[in-house]
Amino acid sequence: MGAVPVGENDTMPGVRALQTAVALDGDGAVIAQARDLAADFLARVQADHGIPVSQRAMHVTQLVVSELVTNAIKYAPGPVLLNVRIADDTVEVAVWDSDPVLPVARAADVGRVGQHGLEIVMAVCQSFEAQREPVGKRITARVALLDDPGGAVAGQRPL
Repeated sequence: MGAVPVGENDTMPGVRALQTAVALDGDGAVIAQARDLAADFLARVQADHGIPVSQRAMHVTQLVVSELVTNAIKYAPGPVLLNVRIADDTVEVAVWDSDPVLPVARAADVGRVGQHGLEIVMAVCQSFEAQREPVGKRITARVALLDDPGGAVAGQRPL
């Protein structure tokens, strides 16, 4: 597993694209590695670039990475690509896998054991989208970097 370093965004001259990307292949151990990669990236964004990241954003990003990578490894053959980047006031987590079938959140069922990952991701994120790619699909979730003073997450309605 190797990470692509933070660098310039080739598509938007003069705009700094803070991101890290990695190809994952293997067993469940890569899930923890992916979670650590996301946490390390956000810590680096704070330390090296002075971009504030709330503790909630740090924890939610790790949860989202864990759930999306778990699903990709469990349901899609072959490698999984993880990209974590700063986009405006959010951290964007994108996971690509080779299976073109788009995920569907199941109806809530308190008696069901497991298979709640997508429901959780959709509940804690500012936005969520799933799109087919020429090969496979890409799932993208966005988490607000900061919480507002009232405790609500920027861009998300209070529950």
